[in-house]
Amino acid sequence: MEQREEPDSGPGPTTCIAVVVLVAASGAVEAISFTALDHVFAGVMTSNLALLGMAIGHGGGTGVASAALALAGFGAGAGLVAWVTHGREEVATHWPARVMFCLTGEAVLLAVGAGVWAASGGAPGAVARDALQCGAAMAMGAQAAAMVAAGRAAAPTTYLTGTLATYIVRGVGRTRPDGWVPARLGALIVGAAAAMALRRVAPAWAGALPFVLVAAATLTAARPLLLHRSAGGERQA
Repeated sequence: MEQREEPDSGPGPTTCIAVVVLVAASGAVEAISFTALDHVFAGVMTSNLALLGMAIGHGGGTGVASAALALAGFGAGAGLVAWVTHGREEVATHWPARVMFCLTGEAVLLAVGAGVWAASGGAPGAVARDALQCGAAMAMGAQAAAMVAAGRAAAPTTYLTGTLATYIVRGVGRTRPDGWVPARLGALIVGAAAAMALRRVAPAWAGALPFVLVAAATLTAARPLLLHRSAGGERQA
């Protein structure tokens, strides 16, 4: 008899939760980056391009260097992930193994940054700030590219302007909007608020929050991938 393939129904709740947790991690990174690392963003390159133009127009060398450093780090992270995930499998129910590998690398990078942050007591010097800014931007670039590589099983996690606009347009157009969008928007706020609260009550530990969230998201997203591989093994048997 001819074997039928199961329909590609899209990501399940577990994968959607992992996306929400990654958004919270982005919020935490952006809060720390903007308030403690020379007032630039780690993942929002539209704003950094505007900040770069403002710094050039104002004649501020420090602002130019900070924005350029963030742009370079983001580009390096995104480019590396694009290279690693090239030729990935196309799935809509889970994140491919190469994407998971890249997110694990992001978690390691954030863990190193958390260690540097803790060693400085939450108040890094100029050189450490530059290194942390570049590392944070690289992590966000890697995360953004990983979500692009994951395709239909993922969603933007480092920039939500388009997500918000699409949600509004679909709502006005009376089509069914993505019910996970409010959760992602809320997670961005919660992640940023949690990072700022930690900076206030336990400055040395604030840098650990993004690592914890990315690690949690990666572990959460691993379950659908393992289930998919297990099901594939059973079909072959």
